[in-house]
Amino acid sequence: MGQKTNPIGNRLGYIRGWDSNWFADKDYAANVIEDAKLREYLGTRIEKGGIARIIIERTLKRITLTIHTSRPGIIIGKGGSEIDLIREELRRLTKKDIQINIIEIRKPELDATIVAESIAKQIEARINYRRAIKTSIQSTMRASAEGIKVRISGRLNGSDMSRTEEFKEGRTPLHTFRADIDYANKEAHTVYGRIGIKVWICKGEVLGKRDLNPNAGLSTKGGDRGGRGRGGDRGDRRGGGGGRGDRRGGGGGGGRR
Repeated sequence: MGQKTNPIGNRLGYIRGWDSNWFADKDYAANVIEDAKLREYLGTRIEKGGIARIIIERTLKRITLTIHTSRPGIIIGKGGSEIDLIREELRRLTKKDIQINIIEIRKPELDATIVAESIAKQIEARINYRRAIKTSIQSTMRASAEGIKVRISGRLNGSDMSRTEEFKEGRTPLHTFRADIDYANKEAHTVYGRIGIKVWICKGEVLGKRDLNPNAGLSTKGGDRGGRGRGGDRGDRRGGGGGRGDRRGGGGGGGRR
């Protein structure tokens, strides 16, 4: 069971909410197709925007899009010019009023979509797939995840015969419904064909009732402030790396003594 079912669909209504929130009596099929077109368009239009999820909410004449992203500055643009352009393009596409909210993801290492995309981009840049996956696993485990599993399939390193490899660390209990597991499936387009990447990330167990609204407890952020915050985080992490260097230096000193 757990190996065959999408972990997100498996948990809908238990600990996970829907990415499309609306009710339609007659136009149900048209709305589903429109949702798929909106997501596909935004994914292609803002390819380097680090988009993890797009939440779509509808009223009678308005569509509200909430974009969860690790790089809000790219989507918002200088002085909000880029987001105004995207809003106008979507308005022409759907013939409806569009509202766009941006929510910054504070820990992109804990989002399966962003992790899978980063692995795919590294493979497309001809970096060894084992190195790319192990680096991503280490950064995810450092960001306080309980476990991560990555499965990669295709003509790995350009070999003639395709194969599947799996890398794991920690625990990813797919059968446990209260386990908060994020899942993503992405493709790397290489010279020798497509390589499929699946990522499962376990963030812990949800005990008690959870608000199923995907935007619960999150606030929209301005692109400039978000950009500075992320830079500071990276600086702190680099500082941590320096700490490791100090510890290694200390160890060397002990050896000399």
